[in-house]
Parts: sequence; C-alpha cells; structure tokens
Amino acid sequence: MSLLARIFADDEELGKKDDDRGRGKGKMLPPTWSARKYPPWRRKRTVLYGLMACIALYLFFKNIPPPDHPPLVRPHYPRPARDHPHQPPKGVNDSPAHKPPRPGNPSEAENHYYDGPIRFYKLAVSLHAISRLRGHVEANRNVLFAASNLRSASELIPIACEMAAWDRNDVHFAFMGRDDLEMDEFKLLNGVDDECNVNWHDARPDFSMWSSDYRMEVTVAAALGHIQTFMHPQVVIVDDPSREDGFFTKAIRGKTLELGRSLIELTTDAAENLMWITRLDSASLAAFHTIYVDILIHAPPYSSGSLVRLLKSIEAADYFNHRRPHLTIELPTAIDPPTADYLDELVWPPVDWSGAPHTSQVTLRHRIPRRTFTADEASIRLVESFYPARPADSHVLVLSPQVELSPLYFHFLMYNLLEYKYSRSNRHSEEAKTLVGLSLELPQTYLNESNVFTPPTVSGGSKDTEEPPDEPTPFLWQAPSSNAALYFGDKWVEFHSFLTSRLSLDPAKAPSQPKLISEAYPSWLEHLLELMRARGYALLYPNFSAGRESIADVHYELFQPPEEYSKSKATSAADSPVPTIDPQKETFTTELSSHHPKHPESSPLTSNLMSLLAKSGSVPELFEIPLLSHDGHKLDFSAFETTARAFTANFRRQIGQCPATKKQPDVKFMKADDLFCDHDDDQSGLGLADLSLGGSQARPPIEKPIVKDDSEIRQNEFEAHLNRQAGRPMNVREEDEGEPSEEEAGQDKDSEIGDVEGGSKAESNGKGGPTKAEETKKRNSVAKEDTTSREEKDLETEEDGEDSADVVVKPDKKVERKDPKFKVDDGGKDKPKKIPDEKASVRDRG
Repeated sequence: MSLLARIFADDEELGKKDDDRGRGKGKMLPPTWSARKYPPWRRKRTVLYGLMACIALYLFFKNIPPPDHPPLVRPHYPRPARDHPHQPPKGVNDSPAHKPPRPGNPSEAENHYYDGPIRFYKLAVSLHAISRLRGHVEANRNVLFAASNLRSASELIPIACEMAAWDRNDVHFAFMGRDDLEMDEFKLLNGVDDECNVNWHDARPDFSMWSSDYRMEVTVAAALGHIQTFMHPQVVIVDDPSREDGFFTKAIRGKTLELGRSLIELTTDAAENLMWITRLDSASLAAFHTIYVDILIHAPPYSSGSLVRLLKSIEAADYFNHRRPHLTIELPTAIDPPTADYLDELVWPPVDWSGAPHTSQVTLRHRIPRRTFTADEASIRLVESFYPARPADSHVLVLSPQVELSPLYFHFLMYNLLEYKYSRSNRHSEEAKTLVGLSLELPQTYLNESNVFTPPTVSGGSKDTEEPPDEPTPFLWQAPSSNAALYFGDKWVEFHSFLTSRLSLDPAKAPSQPKLISEAYPSWLEHLLELMRARGYALLYPNFSAGRESIADVHYELFQPPEEYSKSKATSAADSPVPTIDPQKETFTTELSSHHPKHPESSPLTSNLMSLLAKSGSVPELFEIPLLSHDGHKLDFSAFETTARAFTANFRRQIGQCPATKKQPDVKFMKADDLFCDHDDDQSGLGLADLSLGGSQARPPIEKPIVKDDSEIRQNEFEAHLNRQAGRPMNVREEDEGEPSEEEAGQDKDSEIGDVEGGSKAESNGKGGPTKAEETKKRNSVAKEDTTSREEKDLETEEDGEDSADVVVKPDKKVERKDPKFKVDDGGKDKPKKIPDEKASVRDRG
C-alpha cells in the first residue's frame, strides 16, 4: 500500500492488511492536489522573525571594534571580606587605570576630553562606614569640608582637624578633584596622622584625569547628592573661590542651593583669622548665611568728624565673604558740608569687580522739623527706624557716632551671635531666653554715671572653670547700651510692642518714675530698661584683660549729649551762678588725678580674634557667665527671675494701670500687651473707660439709638430753613408742583389767621373734611419748618413712644393729624390751614 493511501485512506479498518481487501476497493486521492494552506497570521510572524534576524546581524557586524582598539576589561567584583560582622563591606578600590578612548574630533583641551558615564568606585565604601553618625537624620552633627585641588585641600585640612579636635561636630572631608593620588598618599602629603579624627571620602569619578570640565561639574553635583543621602551635612565648607577650580565652585554653589544647605566660602587668610569657626557646632554653622544684620546710626547735629570716623571703620572691616550689613543713617535737619561730601562718595557695599551686579545698601533718613524733639518723640524716631522682616534671623546693630570699630568687629559679632543665639546647647535653654542682644564695648560707668563700673571676674577654686581668680570673663548685665550693641530681631519687635503701649498711656494717670539712666544716654534706653526688667532680659558684655585691644572704642573728646536733653543741660549751665574769686587772696589750683580721663580709651583690635577669647578660644556656657542686675548686684538666675516677676507685678499696677486682683495673661511671643490693661475694660475701677488713646480727650457718651428713621423729614426741614434765610419761597416736591385748588387756598388763609392770632402751634386732629386723595396731596405739599422747638418736640415724641409721622391712617379710613404745623380755628373748621412763610407772618404782625 502506498504512503498516500495510508495517509489519506478513508476506510475505517485501518489496521487490516491489503491482502484482506480486494484490489481497487480503497479510494485514492486525485492525482492533482494542493498543499495545506496556513493561516495569514502565521505567515506574518515568519516574515517578522526574519526581519529581526537581519537587523541583529547588521548591528553585530557594524559594532565590531577595529583591530587597533584596546580590549575592554570586564570589571570584576569579588566577594567582600569583613573583619567584623558589623563592619561595612569593602568595595572596589581600583578604578580603571588605562586611558579612556579619545573621540575622533575632541572639542576641549587635549588632556580633558572624556565625557563618558560617571562611576564612583570608592565613594560608597566610606559613605556606608558612617552609618553610626546618624546621617539619615535631618539635624545631626555632620560638617563637610570639600576641595577639588591639592592647594585648597592643604588649606582646609588643618581647619578640619582643629574642628574635629574640639569634638563638637562629626567632621568629614571629601576630595572631588582630578588628581589621581590615593587617599593614603593624599593624607600623608598633608601631614595627617591618627590624631586627626576626620572621616575621609574619595568622591572622584573614574577617568578623573581625562574628564572634561562639564563631566567634572556633573560629578561634583552628583557626589554631593549621594553625600546628602547618607550624611545630611549641616554645612559645606570650601576654600576661597579664587583658589578653587571653576567647575567645582559652580557645581557646589548650585547644588547646595538646591539642597538648602549652608555654604561657607573661606577667605585666603582663613587659617589665621577664621579659626574661630572650629569652636562652633553644626547648628551654629548651619545658620551662617541666614543671618542679616542692619546697622543703625543716629547722627546728632555738628558731628561730621565723629560720623566720618565711624563710617570709615565700617568700610575697613573684614566681612570674610559674608553679605555686608545694611546701613541706615539718621541725619539731622542741618547737614554739615563734610558729612554731605563724604556721603556723596560713599559706595556701600563696595563694587565687586568680578562683574556681579551692585545694589546699594545705604538708607539715609533726613529729619524735616527744626524744633528739638521731646524724649518720647526721639525714642519713637529711633526705634521705628528698623523693623525686621525675619525676626528670627534679622538683627540690628545700634552704633553711636562716638564709636570706632575694630577691623575684626564682624568676626567677634558673628562668633558670639552664632554661639549664643543658634547653637544646639543654647538655642532652647532657659538662660538663652534672657539674652536680648550683644554689646561690643565694655562700659566704664554705671547707667547713672555715679561710679566707675568694675566688671566681674571668674570666681577661683571652681571645678568647672580653669581660669585663675583674676581672669576676666564675659558677663550678663541688665543694662541696655546705645554706643555699640546688637539687639536680636525678635526682642526688637517686642520692644516695638512695648513702646506702642507705653507711650499710649495717659501721663496724668501714671505716677512719675525715677530716672535711672543718665541724660548722657538717649531717652529710648529708659523704656528699654523697663522692658528688660519686666521680662528679665540681659545684655551680654565682653570683658578683656587690661591693656588688650578692644572691639569698639568710644571717643569722648567730641562728646555731645542727646538732642532731647541738650536744652535742659544748656539751661542748667546758664542758671548756675558765676563764682567770684579774689585774685589777691586765692590762687588757681588743680589735682593731677582730676586730669585722668573718666572713660579710658583703648585701641581697636587688629590682631587675631583668638587672642581675645578666654580659655584659648573656648566658648563659655551661659550658666557659667556672671549675671548682674541693673544696679550692678550679682545674682543667680533664680533670684534674677524672682526679681523680674516682682517688678512686673509692680509695673502692671502702677504703669500699666491694672488692678492688683486682675490676673496677668499669658505672655505672647514678641508681644508686651500683657504688661498693660485694656482701656476698654472698666473692671479695674480706675476710670480707664473715660480715657482715649491719646489721653487728652474724654470718650463721648453713648447716645440712645434712634428707632425711627426720619432722615428724609429732617433733610426737607433743613432745605426749607435755608430757603427762608435766603428769602426764597419754600421748595416743594416735584410731583406736588402746580396751582393749588381753591379749597387749599382757603385752608392756607385760615391757617395763617389762626397762627397770627394764637401765636403758638397746637396739635389738632381733623376728622371728616377732605377726601383721602385730597388729604394725601395736601400732606405732600406742606412745607416743613426746621426750628429748635420742632426738633426738641420730635425727640420728646420719639422717647415717649409716640408716632411722629405726618398722618396716621386708622382702620376706619379717617385721617388723624398730629403734626403741630396744623391748627383748627375757633369756628370749628376741620380743614387744616397751611402756615405761611416767616416774612408774610412778620408783615401781618406789623
């Protein structure tokens, strides 16, 4: 049997042999047959597979490297070994050492041409190793130093090691340059030993020596992004931009701004003048570039020499790449020519010759009135000259023209401000809440200038201190300063609130307070002292050893008293009698001690700031600093708080005009309203409800509310009154204009006769008479008369609850008249008579 017969046979007995069948019984297929047809989708898939195979072959032969191409080395990642079960794995330390392939047409320098993918072979190892330093937490102790060349690294490494030695921060150093030195060789070259407790990070990419500037810029930003993920550094410290690579400076500025991290760019002399930043913790350094300082200067008349000296010292100061303070100068009415010439040439801040846009930071406020201000007016003028936009970070430095600043005054100011305002240990402490600001000068006398002030020293024999007994120390004093003092922004806002309420009081109601501050100081210090005593605030004063240089030197050779007190001093000097001396009997004598200056002067600081700091630059805690009351008595913080509460209770009762039984409300942040009682609250029994804000006028009595609105009636009466005074006929409404009827004319005549004979107006009720339409027309045409008797009678009628309308329509449609303008004559006529104008009545009476 043939194969086709076996396949296509249609017999059901397929297992039988051909011998059992008769020949010719099976049905054979026709000799012409077609192959089996496949579905269309199968043919399309076959074509697609073939096309893909052709493309694969084309790509394979096209990407075969040329014969001269170096062989590619597949990176090998061995299994890392661990010396300790908790030690992070050691990664691959060897990046590709061969030179990357050079493109056919390099677009950059011959040695910096590679723009391939970026790989960090060594950064992951060091980042995993710092997991114990709480880098995943947003607020931590991590501080990052970064450099891109060996010169900048050599300047930063000593500062980083010094900061790590104080153990207030976890210090990290990241190298992001092109040099191919190993980190061990890098540390050995810069003299780093085991005592430098710094965490090192190699953030260089592969092929760093041949990478283009663009690739290195992307590398720096990407490395800082990985560091941010594992470390969250609070601040990034770099070298002066003039010594760093351009790609590094551009990338580090942009990335820190994107991440919201503070960036400190040191100066070329940082190792000499900026070592004080190593004493600050990470919280203080994080606020480095969030601080804004405004300088406020009040220039009295005829003080051009002192003012120019102060402005020159401000210009000559070192601001170590920090933003310059904003300068506000209060000028008198008459400006001296030398002052005007100097201000005309003043450019602040100095122009940046690198091409950066320049914005002036100088504000001049010129006084217009020539008269002398009172003490309160002078206080208002100075205090309102500054108001912080960001009270938490914006502060004001008040300077007197008598002051000359050290070139390093801004170093000292930022050092103390960052430590005592923003540090982790002092930010939320109870002692830091008492700090109202920082003083730059050491006072020589007490506030009343009665005696010479002796600053406190550190007590000897204490276990917590290492200074000898006579070693000077900074101290807290409850005494404001106007010579050279920085006041915190939130405390200045509170002072605004206090002064607003304090000057709104009635002077006649508040008893006079003794003046505690000498008239040699401006008047606003008296109000600030009241706030400091009520709140328990104090000012931090510096204290240096005798003979040392100072931060702010006060010159008294051109001293001028405050303008608000200059008139009283001149009057007292004029009233003093002239002494009479007989030259034959008395001789002029003097004592040598009287020629010693009352305020000894010292030279401004020009050397290193570290030489002025106690404990070789250590930062004393606030609870270790001596605390003085306003009169110079030494107190502890508990006694200081008790004294403040007692003064607050006395101040609220005597000055704030509050009853002793009224409980003091809760103290609100940056508000002083709790020290004064509300004038609208008359529960005190002090008669405060009769006082206005100015205290000079009594509050008007509250009138009884008017129930009925008769404004239209009064307006018509007022217009009629003006017409009578001008001799014009009385006006009527437009809809009532026209000729009166005979009946109305008769009513007017009878009403005129009755008014002349009676001489007075009587109330009448007309019943029966004209129809309703005629009565409405007559009522609208009646003229109104505005007299004093009419107003009094209307008010009496309203108070008695009676209706003052012209016509009252009763349910029986009868009209009842209550207007006194209508009167019924003796003849019993019930028609109302219209009152003639005043001239006609007088004429008839004549």
